[in-house]
Amino acid sequence: MDTDKTSLTSLLGIQYPIIMAPMFLVSNTQMIIEGLKAGVTGAIPALNYRSVDELREAIRLIKQYSDKPFGINLIVNKSNFLLEEQLRVCCEEKIGFIITSLGSPELVIKEAHKNNVLVFCDVTNVKYAKKVEQLGADALIAVNKEAGGHAGTISYKQLIPELLKNCSIPVISAGGVGSFQQYQEFLGLGVAGFSIGSIFIASEECDVSQDYKQACVDYGAKDIVLTTKLSGTPCTVINTPYVQEVGTKQNWLEQILNKNKLLKKWFKALTFYRGMKFLRSAAFNSTYKSVWCAGPSIEHVKSIRPVKEIINSLVSEN
Repeated sequence: MDTDKTSLTSLLGIQYPIIMAPMFLVSNTQMIIEGLKAGVTGAIPALNYRSVDELREAIRLIKQYSDKPFGINLIVNKSNFLLEEQLRVCCEEKIGFIITSLGSPELVIKEAHKNNVLVFCDVTNVKYAKKVEQLGADALIAVNKEAGGHAGTISYKQLIPELLKNCSIPVISAGGVGSFQQYQEFLGLGVAGFSIGSIFIASEECDVSQDYKQACVDYGAKDIVLTTKLSGTPCTVINTPYVQEVGTKQNWLEQILNKNKLLKKWFKALTFYRGMKFLRSAAFNSTYKSVWCAGPSIEHVKSIRPVKEIINSLVSEN
């Protein structure tokens, strides 16, 4: 198979309908560059950079190596105090697309479209999908319960057909694809493309620790659990001995603060900041206190390989 012509390939001018999903701490410029060379696209969370200047430098670095479109992922809820600055940089640098997560994309869609930047919105159900379509989203990223990170609650077998039936913009599936067979199955469902992340953690170009990469090789789908301790929102992690020890649910005080109308904005921001700081330490250091984000697709990770090889294994049986 030389080319998969779907609406995503047409929309972005790429060979294969795959977005290397934006993964907090994991995605980096080298991974995106290699992905672009191999015929796919990719996105990086803006929060992977400590400042908007670093974000701008990363965008410009990728553009030095490829003229193909790539994206930036923006958290659009109130926990992201840098949203407006990050959005401004994305528009000024004319990136290919923005992926919005965890909030209303209204501001992002409005400003991005002024600068001819596409906006793809994470959605987990039809009700929200119809809202973002009305706001002018260019595509939906259907985050199903098989996804890694902040997963959805509905299986792809239900979510994708519902979105295709009720929405008229392209549907990109996030979750449940880690092999050529699954890739073909989802294309048969009528998706416009894929957002695939976890299987790229164990890539040579990824900067995370060898322990994190090896965990993606050693553990499988049965070892993925949901935790609310990291960001307040359910997030998938590998069920390491440390995760088993500390548990996966917020304590009673955290739950109360998370629901308090006056305090929840600040508590969510604090929880998110604290959780992301903890993840940063675990991702890059060898430590007993390891909390590693990943999704069930690590079932198909058997070794640490170059990004190009991982992409080839998805789009070809050879």
